[in-house]
Amino acid sequence: MRKRRQFTPEFKTRVVLDILTGVQSQAEACRKHGLSPNLLALWKSTFLERAHLVFDSDTARSAEQARIAELEQVLGRMTLENEILKKASSRLASLSTRNER
Repeated sequence: MRKRRQFTPEFKTRVVLDILTGVQSQAEACRKHGLSPNLLALWKSTFLERAHLVFDSDTARSAEQARIAELEQVLGRMTLENEILKKASSRLASLSTRNER
């Protein structure tokens, strides 16, 4: 049984851009890379549908990065509190075992 080929996003982008800019026709690209015309049409439509996201991604990424930084600070604080509570718990346990003797 043949394994399906997997194409990188960079390869898909390069092939679609070659078609859109007129470097090669869709039929030439299909022959050159051994692709189905339907697959290439799917890549092209997906590319065109998502093209507007290229310019919106900077603001979205900066908001995501700010949220990640905030969550990392919370995680650091929680980790520190957890360590403090572990130490306090172990000290209280050792004190209670001394008092029981």
